[in-house]
Amino acid sequence: MSVQSPVQSSWLRSYYFVRALFSIAWIGAAVLAHGQIAVASLLLVIYPAWDAIANLADARANGGLAANRSQMLNVIASSIMTIVVIFAVMKSSYAVLAVFGLWAILSGLLQLYTGVRRWRIAGAQWVMILSGAQSTLAGGFMISRSVADVVPTILDIVPYVGFGAFYFLLSGLWLTAAAWRQAKA
Repeated sequence: MSVQSPVQSSWLRSYYFVRALFSIAWIGAAVLAHGQIAVASLLLVIYPAWDAIANLADARANGGLAANRSQMLNVIASSIMTIVVIFAVMKSSYAVLAVFGLWAILSGLLQLYTGVRRWRIAGAQWVMILSGAQSTLAGGFMISRSVADVVPTILDIVPYVGFGAFYFLLSGLWLTAAAWRQAKA
């Protein structure tokens, strides 16, 4: 049972849907940009920057960064990784995949912790916990692929973003159904 206010619950639903829509749009742009190095590089830089902005907005809407330390750390990690991705795209696609893998592990662990912390006050956190765990595993997979013989492309990151979109969409739908059931009761 959720002890969040209706405003906070509405925020979280909207937040999850916006995160899902952004990821879906990013995937579409990545597929279209495959083979266009400049556009793909820009998309690769935008993704962790967006994550930093989204975590900042969510933390601010839920008591601020001081009250949401895991999100504060995620804002810091995603901001730093945005800068690191800029350098990685200038080096090689192997470096980009390794950086994304490291970032996926770190942000996944922080998302997992945020989900556990929110468990009692917000619904659909089991989805965010699962997403954080899978992000961590996906990060390890990306790092292992970054040392393989096959040259990575932006399409190697698309499944990671796709699963994130799925989990955010599922969380938003879960919270919407819960709100609908609560309003009906």
